[in-house]
Amino acid sequence: MASANNISSYDDSITLDGKELRIALVVAEWNQAITDKLYQGARETLLKHNVMAENIVKFNVPGSFELIYGASQAQAQKFDVVIAIGCIIQGETRHFEFISNAVAHGIKDLNLNGKSPVIFCVL
Repeated sequence: MASANNISSYDDSITLDGKELRIALVVAEWNQAITDKLYQGARETLLKHNVMAENIVKFNVPGSFELIYGASQAQAQKFDVVIAIGCIIQGETRHFEFISNAVAHGIKDLNLNGKSPVIFCVL
């Protein structure tokens, strides 16, 4: 359970062995300063858990809305796991709500109907 001091129960000392996994990282280019850092963190964590560098494949998409398409294409290529990385910044219009809802529902649908899990990594 999360607390004010520790918002995650993740323990990186537990070694998960990912040496047999192929993982797709689908990364939105919009808000690239943020998504590049999220990508780097995900990649470093995967490498730390023995996922081979050649089994980590990055797919760029223009924005968070396109994460759905990119993730579906990665699922079609039979990756074991797909990680969808994006960042949606709230402005003064309802655009934020439309995009956030569409991406969340699209990723949910891929998890229900796809052959590999899609991890939602959208800020």
